[in-house]
Amino acid sequence: MKSRLAALLTLSVTMLAYIPTAGAHNIGAEGAGFITGLAHPFMGLDHLLAMIAVGIWAAQRGGSAVWRLPLSFIVVMAVAALISACGFNIPALEPLITGSVVLLGLMVVFAIRLPINLSMLLVGLFAVVHGYAHGLEIPQASSAILYGSGFVLATTLLHLIGIGLGKVAYRKHLLSRLSGSIIAIAGLYLATAV
Repeated sequence: MKSRLAALLTLSVTMLAYIPTAGAHNIGAEGAGFITGLAHPFMGLDHLLAMIAVGIWAAQRGGSAVWRLPLSFIVVMAVAALISACGFNIPALEPLITGSVVLLGLMVVFAIRLPINLSMLLVGLFAVVHGYAHGLEIPQASSAILYGSGFVLATTLLHLIGIGLGKVAYRKHLLSRLSGSIIAIAGLYLATAV
């Protein structure tokens, strides 16, 4: 069993070495609609990993956190997207995004249990930078509402995937820590690529 785990970890770290930069925040959204917004979060490793980590962390916490943490993220992300579309500026956006991936991965690794309101606040802070990055592309889109609806739905789906992984991993505590480690390592990789 230990040799399989070591092989899985080695494979995961090796695969991370070949992952391109976050990338999703560099594409244009010209003529974008619902499908483009839906696909967008799946194309950026940063958003993909952060959303899955939020779901895993919520599942680790259990109880109302399973819906409160993802919902907090989605609501704050949508508001931040609207704010960025209005021209508000967040400096050092990419380092903040990659930092959120690392921190969320570490929250999963150590199964951090904060009070629910503090957990929601922390997830909300991470949502600000992810939502802001998505919002930067909304003014270019031909349909901001459709594009935004797509990326909100995709974010919800990624949270659900994370919750599912978290529930499965809960039975295998080591698997949960491994998934958090992979997310944190990927975040570190993204930080060096920015």
